[in-house]
Amino acid sequence: MPLLPLFVLVPVLALLGLLVLVALDRRAERREWARLAARQPADPEPFSEDMLDGLPEPARRYFHFVIRPGTPLLPVAEIRMRGRFGLGSRAEPRYQAMEARQILAAPHGFLWAMRTRSGLPLSGSDSCRWTRFRLLGLLPVARLGGDADHALAAYGRQVAEALFWTPAALLPGPGVVWQAVDGETARVTVTRGALSQAVDVSVDAEGCPVRVVFSRWSNANPQRVYRRQPFGGVLSDFREVGGYRLPFRVEAGNQFGTPDYFPFFLAEVTEIRFPGGAP
Repeated sequence: MPLLPLFVLVPVLALLGLLVLVALDRRAERREWARLAARQPADPEPFSEDMLDGLPEPARRYFHFVIRPGTPLLPVAEIRMRGRFGLGSRAEPRYQAMEARQILAAPHGFLWAMRTRSGLPLSGSDSCRWTRFRLLGLLPVARLGGDADHALAAYGRQVAEALFWTPAALLPGPGVVWQAVDGETARVTVTRGALSQAVDVSVDAEGCPVRVVFSRWSNANPQRVYRRQPFGGVLSDFREVGGYRLPFRVEAGNQFGTPDYFPFFLAEVTEIRFPGGAP
């Protein structure tokens, strides 16, 4: 049997290697999704007023708005979204139409699986364990994770997004501490092991969360150096889902509140559900 020429064999082997890598990544995503979904309590307790004892007034307003009395406390949510994702900078945003699905189980993790619908054919996933994206569904363009910098950056994201979509995960308890910032803003600090993140949420007169801001560990700067820098976003289009009032529109980005703010994440939620709970 004749051997394949080297110039044919090398590309074939490279392609097979990429296909194996994609298969391994997708298996890891399925396992991570299942791991996080399993964090949902089988018999959740209902939300009650006494759970807010001792909280600062803006935090009490926040929880009164986002969780109705008697609602089962479900800290894990699955979110589907579409919108725009900026791959560039404030000066040149290079927005791409995207769609994504996410599972959020703070402080235990999250998984966000995205693909673009215009421009660059980019797809992949972001999680507390990795960041992996590919061109054309095959060619790796980002493979990060497994180090302290990535873990801390991802931890900040999941705590902030819990204020958006899983408020039950942020009721006071072990590892969750609230304090007042001013009459309209409360700060929640969530600690798990060596990781800790403080996030500020500002509410209106009704308690509707309108702005979330925190100091995120990030290298999204010209020097590509990890450091604490402003990150945040604004929330709108609140709708009721199974006893929760949650934002269906989110704008967020780096350098929030400064002249360099770049809102690279512009999302419209199409569905929120709680696995094992409310549809």
